[in-house]
Amino acid sequence: MARTKQKTSETDLPVVHRNAAGLDIGSRFHAVAVEAGRDDVPIRTFGTFTGELYRLADWLKSVGITTVAMESTSVYWIPVYEILEARGFEVLLVNARFVKNVPGRKTDMSDAQWIQRLHQYGLLRGSFRPRDELGALKSFLRHRERLSQYRSAHIQHMQKALMQMNLQLHHVVTDITGVTGMKIMRAIIAGERDPRMLAEMRDARCKESVEVIEAALRGNYRREHLFALEHALELYDVYGRKIAECDTAIEHALEELNATLEPPSEPQPAPRTRSRSSGSPHSTFGRLSTSCSAWT
Repeated sequence: MARTKQKTSETDLPVVHRNAAGLDIGSRFHAVAVEAGRDDVPIRTFGTFTGELYRLADWLKSVGITTVAMESTSVYWIPVYEILEARGFEVLLVNARFVKNVPGRKTDMSDAQWIQRLHQYGLLRGSFRPRDELGALKSFLRHRERLSQYRSAHIQHMQKALMQMNLQLHHVVTDITGVTGMKIMRAIIAGERDPRMLAEMRDARCKESVEVIEAALRGNYRREHLFALEHALELYDVYGRKIAECDTAIEHALEELNATLEPPSEPQPAPRTRSRSSGSPHSTFGRLSTSCSAWT
């Protein structure tokens, strides 16, 4: 006996979130959809200015919405998410790939309608969002990482300017931003040109002798390359100060986070140290930054 296929209509699916809305995030406006029948105009658009976002939240409240699903589009979703969450909505942040990979076609539905329908039937899974204290810490760590990348670019600019003057500093010191390298570069910017005087600035821990460093610092000083070296060094210092300020903000964020935690009932085991640098602030922040990458 031949089987007959039975079509499953939308009404056969159980409604999981009755008061659900779908929000399509854009750079200039956001489209919002609610269930047909809740309002004469169930699909509306709102601008991205803060006042428009408050109007969006007011409208959702007025039609009885309690939960909203939205795509995580660039960084445009962040203000909407934070305002809606502050107004008491349950906000579901959905990876755009999950929405596109759901079987079916949107046909004449708008993106907002499609998201609303999927959310209503419980077919969307939200991304993990840390609580405020963790979110702030994550932002500080990412900002510090960007500052470090910007500062690294200026190290390359300094090395290029030195090479253009045939100052082989990077061949006689391990790191041009170390104690010896920074003393020498600052002295060059201040006007010192005598290679012997520059070599005498070597740190006692430097492996190369004064004679070797002196030979490496006999250069062809030119105004344009000195100008570039001065700017690169100034920008390197600026980013160094900003990184220090960021480290202070990270410490405060960690203190706030720890203040909300209950002390462990049993003493913690002593930490294992693999190298002398494993306990440095930089390595600590690096490990925190790596672990925070899983929060988005």
